[in-house]
Amino acid sequence: MATVIILLFVAFFILIIAALSVRIISPYEKGVIERLGRYVRTADPGLTLIIPFLDKIRKVDMREQVVDVPPQEVITKDNVVVTVDAIVFYEATDPVKLVYNIADFFMAATKLAQTNLRNVIGEMELDEALVSREVINTKLREVLDDATDKWGVRVVRVELKRIDPPVDVTQAMHRQMKAEREKRANILEAEGFRQAKILEAEGQRQSRILEAEGEASAIQAVADAQRYKLQIEAQGQADAISSVYDAIKNADPDDKLIAIQYLETLKVVADGQASKIYLPLEATGILGALGGIGDLFKDMNGDSVADSETE
Repeated sequence: MATVIILLFVAFFILIIAALSVRIISPYEKGVIERLGRYVRTADPGLTLIIPFLDKIRKVDMREQVVDVPPQEVITKDNVVVTVDAIVFYEATDPVKLVYNIADFFMAATKLAQTNLRNVIGEMELDEALVSREVINTKLREVLDDATDKWGVRVVRVELKRIDPPVDVTQAMHRQMKAEREKRANILEAEGFRQAKILEAEGQRQSRILEAEGEASAIQAVADAQRYKLQIEAQGQADAISSVYDAIKNADPDDKLIAIQYLETLKVVADGQASKIYLPLEATGILGALGGIGDLFKDMNGDSVADSETE
């Protein structure tokens, strides 16, 4: 009976030892194994065996972690006090350094982020800090990543949650923004009015140009028609004069015919309303015409006598 009890006790002890010797590490963890207070090895995810009562395992989460930096007051370069808080994202790269090189990583990361946040924003003016979130995030990440490298941690990114200026500065910024928007609206309105006037003047100028071009085209058309009319009339008169000249030339006129035409012309001239009549002073023409008229009268008298004798 005693032997059975002893065997059962030994079996139970072996089971306890076996249970204490087996450790399971999750896929997102790594295990730092110590033996009698001294680092032995780093265990990867899965089943790991240790020596009970001699070995101790510390599990390190290798996933990305978040450190929430509490809000703090920071003085900018232009002496404005702003309230700033941020979030730091990091992940462990070396579990041994994270376990042995830093006692409280969360506290150290928080204080380090606050200090560097004051340094980075303190080098900027308020307006620059409000529009330079990406620049601040990048600078903080670089500084924190360099400082935490010896802790076996890599800072993935840093995000500013908010930058709150004082109430009076915020109100002044609102007034400035409102005034700026009103100024832009007035500028746009004035620019639109000026553009409208320019377009209106341009339209009037184009209208006057088109009207002037139309009038010029009409005047040119009328002038062309008048010129064509005068050319036709001149051509007709030239043809008529040529015809008369040819007829006179072919008829071989003598002084009698010229005298008759001269008398007819004087008759037409004397038939007008004028109180004075101007006669040509060409003596040769007048004498020739008078001679022709005298001969014409002689012939007429001769013909009259002959007719009387015949009767």
